[in-house]
Amino acid sequence: MKLLRYGPKGQEKPGLLDQNGTIRDLSAIVSDIDGSTLSPESLERLAGIDTASLPEVDGSVRLGEPVANVGKVICVGLNYSDHAEEAGMPIPEEPVLFMKAQSSITGPNDDVLLPPGSEKLDWEVELGIVIGKAASYVDEASAMDYVAGYTIVNDVSERAYQLDGTGQWTKGKSHDTFCPFGPVVATTAAIPDPQTLDIWLEVDGDRVQNGNTSTMIFPVSTIVSFISRHMSLQPGDIIPTGTPPGVGLGLKPPRFLKAGSVMKLGIQDIGVIENKVVALQA
Repeated sequence: MKLLRYGPKGQEKPGLLDQNGTIRDLSAIVSDIDGSTLSPESLERLAGIDTASLPEVDGSVRLGEPVANVGKVICVGLNYSDHAEEAGMPIPEEPVLFMKAQSSITGPNDDVLLPPGSEKLDWEVELGIVIGKAASYVDEASAMDYVAGYTIVNDVSERAYQLDGTGQWTKGKSHDTFCPFGPVVATTAAIPDPQTLDIWLEVDGDRVQNGNTSTMIFPVSTIVSFISRHMSLQPGDIIPTGTPPGVGLGLKPPRFLKAGSVMKLGIQDIGVIENKVVALQA
């Protein structure tokens, strides 16, 4: 099952994508796609619905972020060994954690704002874990029970903010629009093994990232268990799990985004999102 939200920004309605790629309205069933909708009991109920009985939605409609009221975006850095190598950093011995501000969230195909004076705007395609029930001190053996599904996250990063001067990862990754995600939440029933997915990103039609989640240093179960020992995870929380090599900072010479650049991101069995860079006027 693939859940989504559609409509104008701030007025999104709940929906799902059926097997034919048609958007179906869920407004008569749930009020929104949020933490309560992502519980195991709710997902089981939704999976039993005859999708053909749901109203069709015009396919040209805007898609919003597929989870409303996200409490936190807790990210894992350097989680692909070859990406750590291109960044010139050692392979981490445990998951590297940082946060993206909730206000950075935007829809899967919305524009990304280029901050005034930005010098090093970069891209990162990531598999996002969507939490379905509260998790605290869970072990790896049961960690997957707390996962509702998966989504695509573009972990947009301003590397000068992140690394130069008094750089901080959270500062470099939290500007408004720096967290597009979607287009759907593909439930665990649709993706039984998240460690076998092809993952890629193009900039202006040039394939710059091309990987597979099988090369993650820390798999989904390890990530969920590890984070739950440091903070509680709540339904609707999003966990971007790191990116494969090919980010702009790691290219030789480095390559960064500019106004008009278009990023297109895809993950097998989840879908594709696309973001255009637009200059923000100070």
